[in-house]
Amino acid sequence: MNRLHFSKGIFLFGLAFCFAVLNVGCGNNSSQKTLDTTTSGEISMSVDETFEPIVQAELDVFHGIYPAAKINAHFKSEGEAVADLLNDSARAIIVTRQLTADELKPLQAKKLVVRSTKFAIDAIALIVNPANNDSTFSMANLRDLFAGNITKWNQLDKANSNEEITIVFDNPNSSTVRYMKELAGKNQFSAKNFYSVKTNKEVIEYVSTHKNSLGIIGVNWISDADDSAVTGFLKKVKIAAIAPDDGQPGSGQFRKPYQAYIAQGFYPLVRRVYLLSRESYMGLGTGFAAFIAGDKGQRIVLKSGLVPATMPVRLVQISDNDLFK
Repeated sequence: MNRLHFSKGIFLFGLAFCFAVLNVGCGNNSSQKTLDTTTSGEISMSVDETFEPIVQAELDVFHGIYPAAKINAHFKSEGEAVADLLNDSARAIIVTRQLTADELKPLQAKKLVVRSTKFAIDAIALIVNPANNDSTFSMANLRDLFAGNITKWNQLDKANSNEEITIVFDNPNSSTVRYMKELAGKNQFSAKNFYSVKTNKEVIEYVSTHKNSLGIIGVNWISDADDSAVTGFLKKVKIAAIAPDDGQPGSGQFRKPYQAYIAQGFYPLVRRVYLLSRESYMGLGTGFAAFIAGDKGQRIVLKSGLVPATMPVRLVQISDNDLFK
């Protein structure tokens, strides 16, 4: 009998010990950070500041539909956004280019796949002060301007003043600077008349108070006619019209960056907008990418004045009085 009781005691102690170990193990698992899903959790995303208005609009709707999701968007230059993706400071980024082969190498070494979702077609807009009489440019003019071959307004038109043109960008590492460098075939802008601020909004403010300035911004900042901020910006500056090169669609006509002209390819300074994600599973970055490329997200793109990448666009007759004045 004593042996039986002793054996039972050992058996019960063993069960209790195993149960305790299992409980500790389960407790550790429950205390681990829960992975995000496509519609819940919290992540960081770095965004090219050029697209702050449209991305903020997309996030407002996404967060409204999925209250358990929280995407912390950080608006910065394209160069900084790409760096964030590479060093894992951001799960996803929104930029206007794909990663280069050299940028992909360290990610591929870690068996990471960068997924790309194109969701919009954007344009670069040129803005001038309302007191400036010259607001039309050919592509040849622009190449000469950004190559430093044209530095004064009267080199564009003899009727203009002989004042120096001050070209204003948002940020030295921005996507707009990179785009215009590629257009001019330059690695750097060396002319003394190039000037940078920090944001697209600051470019607009600078041009509004400097008669001889030429500002370069993303059209997203001035394309949503229903946005009161856009209405305010359009009262401060004048939007320039650009003629494509000979032989290109729309050549011979000066056009402003209307949504229809961007869609038809008649406005020449266009670029694609991508969400790049380094997620290795179906996480919140993947969910947001699916949202912005889906029906609701594309309707937001359409309303913003950009061109949706995954849905057809209905073209209507427009005039300068409809938006850009």
